Amino acid sequence: MNKFKNPQNGYEETANGAFTWLWCLLFGFLYFLVKGNIVHALISFFLAMFTFGLSHLIYPFFVYGINRRKYLKNGWVTVKEAV
Repeated sequence: MNKFKNPQNGYEETANGAFTWLWCLLFGFLYFLVKGNIVHALISFFLAMFTFGLSHLIYPFFVYGINRRKYLKNGWVTVKEAV
């Protein structure tokens, strides 16, 4: 499980949980809205409309990479967890 930390305020967010792919599969573009990723929420919504929902079966495979890139692009740093 990867955690990211906002260096400005110390807030930590998890990029992938055990069921991240499941939440994306069940809720589609709403998952990205909750995560604050407006661009992928719009892309997911329009792809679902044009593919009659088929894209909701493919998008969950990429949700971890999408979330990870979002945090890194916004300047968040990876938190190393102690084992």
